[in-house]
Amino acid sequence: MNLDNAIWHKSSRSANGGGNCVEVAFVPTAVAVRDSKNPTGPALAFPANAWRAFQHAVRP
Repeated sequence: MNLDNAIWHKSSRSANGGGNCVEVAFVPTAVAVRDSKNPTGPALAFPANAWRAFQHAVRP
């Protein structure tokens, strides 16, 4: 999966300045996740339905 043109969004929970930041990019067939401290490093990609299940599981 080529993520060169992906638009990355930093987590709103990353505003604390602690350096533990996560970014996500929504691409046509998946949601990609990466460490914002290492933007050229590896990214994980999840099918959209798996991402929705994850969000449902972690939200109160």
